[in-house]
Amino acid sequence: MYLPMDLLTYHAAPDLLANRVILVTGAGDGIGRAAALAYAKYGATVLLLGRTLSKLEAVYDEIEQQGGAQPALLPLNLAHAKPDDYLSILRTIEKKVGRLDGILHNAAMLGPLTSLQTYDPETWDEVMHVNLRAPFQLTQALLPLLTESKDASVIFTTSSVGRTVRALWGAYAISKQGVEGLSRLFADELAGNSNIRFNCLNPGATRTRMRASAFPHENPDTLPTPNNIMPAYLYLMGGDSHGVTGQSLDVPRGDWT
Repeated sequence: MYLPMDLLTYHAAPDLLANRVILVTGAGDGIGRAAALAYAKYGATVLLLGRTLSKLEAVYDEIEQQGGAQPALLPLNLAHAKPDDYLSILRTIEKKVGRLDGILHNAAMLGPLTSLQTYDPETWDEVMHVNLRAPFQLTQALLPLLTESKDASVIFTTSSVGRTVRALWGAYAISKQGVEGLSRLFADELAGNSNIRFNCLNPGATRTRMRASAFPHENPDTLPTPNNIMPAYLYLMGGDSHGVTGQSLDVPRGDWT
């Protein structure tokens, strides 16, 4: 399902995310970085989770330079995360800010584009760990805080191959199929709690390093930048999308050339 085309020009109120605390995974680069900066611009205190501390620190500095609320750094390599790591994040958030109003699950690993016949099992496990197990365990660990929020939103990043698998997309495709089910299952099981909504968002072809790795011969200038697609991320995280849950949505496509 595509979000309305007018979301390409969605103008969020300046205080859309005021007094909210939002966790962004994969916050050091690409869409995660753009989302962290956008959420901070619209008033949120942003928790920056990623595996490369130097990248998180750079985003931290950018948020402070644009006058945003002081963010928090949560360096963690999701490929090797254990249950205790997620509980440690919970305790850190409780100690530093005491609340949580949203999660953007953006961190992902592409893995090799190769046939299942030749796919390395260890690499398969790593991709599945980052793309599927981490969003599950992190959401599960942070549910106690989310349930205390008056209006919480959890966004899972999906992909077109998460809806219809394509040859050679291997563990990435299967992990995104799992993410689709995970989001719907959380939405269904917690339907009685109207304060939390769970949705999948497919950013589509976007000018990121992962996209360039998957499509090396594509002209990146024909693609939207992460900043171009932020209206959809702001809409789903903010109160204007109240009542939208259990959906699998696509960022509208526009003319980016």
